[in-house]
Amino acid sequence: MDLNLLRALDALLQENSVTRAAERLGTSPAAASRTLARLRRAVGDPLLVRAGQGMVPTPRALELREQVGALLRGCDDVLRPGAGFAARHLQRTFTVQAIDLLQAGLAGPLAERVRTEAPGVDVVFLPESGEGGPALRQGFLDVELGVLAHLDPETRTRQLARLTLVGVARAGHPLFDGPVDARRFAEPCHIGISRLGKRLGPIDAELAKLGLRRRVAVVVPSHTSALLLARDSDLVALTLPGWLPGATEALGLRTFPVPLPLPPIELGMAWHPRNDADPGHRWFRDHLAAAVLAPRAAARPGPTKPG
Repeated sequence: MDLNLLRALDALLQENSVTRAAERLGTSPAAASRTLARLRRAVGDPLLVRAGQGMVPTPRALELREQVGALLRGCDDVLRPGAGFAARHLQRTFTVQAIDLLQAGLAGPLAERVRTEAPGVDVVFLPESGEGGPALRQGFLDVELGVLAHLDPETRTRQLARLTLVGVARAGHPLFDGPVDARRFAEPCHIGISRLGKRLGPIDAELAKLGLRRRVAVVVPSHTSALLLARDSDLVALTLPGWLPGATEALGLRTFPVPLPLPPIELGMAWHPRNDADPGHRWFRDHLAAAVLAPRAAARPGPTKPG
């Protein structure tokens, strides 16, 4: 028996009327009457019998009414994306690739969000790989978070924020003795952050336009290392604006706008299309995005105060 015939049976048993069932099904009374005759043959029961001006269900029809309704609801749940999904029943581990600075700000808030709704869900953070690879396609990663590049063409993405990096140095740095213009920004030695050991970037290109040059005295592979090094030296580093303000303050650091027209960086997340409609994966992506955007919503523009 096909699904359309079951839907017709459900309409007839709910309405106890061929005419009303036809309206519900968007067909003619004649077509509904023919369907009723077909159902009678299939079930071996008249189902609906004439009683005065109306029709009444047989005992067999009354038995079938709830069964057919439940069966159709079950079919709808199977065919409708995300129907019946309950995060509290989810038993799953999600793997996220992100830079260490994002991990430090996300792990706690994300874990709290997830644990509240889905105590059976675990989250594994992995560092950015030194080389691009098909980790999303191969299923090693659920979500890639950060500045997205070298993605497969089919990869799904969502932009989360446009950020302009800010400078960071220890609060007592001589740089803060006066306004931080391009010349004074270029004077101290800088910390480069690169997994591949790169020393030059957009900052150097903008300084060159002004006839200036900075010295990148140290290159480290992580933002955390750069912040710790800036805390213990007169080196200047870069960081995300409004991110981990408590940690910046605890380290005795101070942020400031870079006095150059730097292009914003695009912070986003990426996932493989096979997970696009998966309700559990979609639920996790929504919480991950919310955890990323929460610090940004609380941030205020402009330089932070010392201490």
